[in-house]
Amino acid sequence: MDTNHKGNVAELAIATEAAKLGLSVLKPLTEHERYDLVLGVAGRLLRVQCKWGSSDGDVITVRLRSSYHSPTRGYVTATYDHSEVDAVAVYCGDTARCYLLPIEIAAGRGMLSLRLSPARNNQRAALNSAAEYEFSGAVAQLEERVAGSDEVRGSSPLSSTAEGVDEAPSFVVGAHEFRNRFGYYLEQASRGHEVRVLRHGRPFARLGPPD
Repeated sequence: MDTNHKGNVAELAIATEAAKLGLSVLKPLTEHERYDLVLGVAGRLLRVQCKWGSSDGDVITVRLRSSYHSPTRGYVTATYDHSEVDAVAVYCGDTARCYLLPIEIAAGRGMLSLRLSPARNNQRAALNSAAEYEFSGAVAQLEERVAGSDEVRGSSPLSSTAEGVDEAPSFVVGAHEFRNRFGYYLEQASRGHEVRVLRHGRPFARLGPPD
């Protein structure tokens, strides 16, 4: 299959998986948006970019960099950020499964790997487990987080950002993601952001700037 064919298959598979879970699935009417679908999760609308993932049996590789042709600049490559999408959904043809990734682990990256099996050197830090981001489980955590906490009301459940312009945005992340990118979230806290950590969908810890 060529790139366009893979993209179409991935988008349809992700939309089908979302529909099976009872989510609203919306498609932009205009072209050239940075997201492919809009999913309704627990009363929130999430802009979702759909990607095809390929696997060698141990790792699923997801290419996040996109490209387009500019009359003045030629072919331009770009990555995704919080202002463009809220999540990246991945369909892997080799595993026939869908995965849902928060924009925090995809922003600014040209490629991302999801591990299907443990690393041979037993490394755990800075690795993303495919099982943690399987579609149904990721959606269930989002629904529990949004429905069970008024604190994140008014923000995207995958990339929690406060609405007030005078307030620094906050992040709501799982314990595994927090551990893997501890340095990143520590830096965000030092800049005035609040990082709320969930474990098994429940509040576990909170990191913020010094008083």
